[in-house]
Amino acid sequence: MTREELRSKLAEFKLETRGVKDVLKKRLKNYYKKQKLMQKEQISGQSCYDYICVVDFEATCEEGNPPEFVHEIIEFPVVLVNTHTLEIEDSFQQYVKPEINPKLSNFCINLTGITQDIVDKADTFPQVLQNVVDWMRQRELGTKYSYSMLTDGSWDMSKFLNIQCRVSRIKYPSFAKKWINIRKSYGNFYKVPRNQTKLTIMLEKLGMNYDGRPHSGLDDSKNIARIAIRMLQDGCDLRVNERIHGGQLMTVSSSAPLEGAPAPQMPRYRN
Repeated sequence: MTREELRSKLAEFKLETRGVKDVLKKRLKNYYKKQKLMQKEQISGQSCYDYICVVDFEATCEEGNPPEFVHEIIEFPVVLVNTHTLEIEDSFQQYVKPEINPKLSNFCINLTGITQDIVDKADTFPQVLQNVVDWMRQRELGTKYSYSMLTDGSWDMSKFLNIQCRVSRIKYPSFAKKWINIRKSYGNFYKVPRNQTKLTIMLEKLGMNYDGRPHSGLDDSKNIARIAIRMLQDGCDLRVNERIHGGQLMTVSSSAPLEGAPAPQMPRYRN
């Protein structure tokens, strides 16, 4: 190997390891900070909310996703993270029967693992959303316990849920109007660029492997929850950073008043 080739290889290696070093450095700094805080109070007292509801929808899709294609939610998972015990306490999962494109593409089946038979036997979205609301209310979210929704990116709420509510002719649910975009929180907390905030990369940088089947909504949600738990352990103040208003995605400032999501209610049908 020539000297120039050696220099090139070293440069590539430095770029690959820089992201890992940045995360480890940040984690080490916060470890010592957390140790000092724990001398006065338990780490469980540091969270903004009692619970975090992690959601990662799966939706109908086609290879290449042509712009005119309407995405419909076909899996609705919720993973409930207890921010005091720092554990996954419960989970919800139901499949959804699409209405506009009831027949799944082979691409969608292969990507998500969701078969035609599964969605054919499933309830339509309004009924599944009602089941989600009932499940959340049974756990006294928004009444006895404060909580926030959390997603991996902006699209689950601002795109998929927004489109689905229009397709199903129901209003957008109030409990999902604000959420924590963990990609933003991760990038800001560990000081890493946006291209290092994909799910598998975040797991890798935190020393974890993906557990389950990629593009299973429930498995994706559980892995996102693992990242959220690790960030809370590292001292991150996970709080709402995005919202939807008038159908448009908006940023929520870190200086905005801290508010948990409201008690979940089934939205009314559109006129």
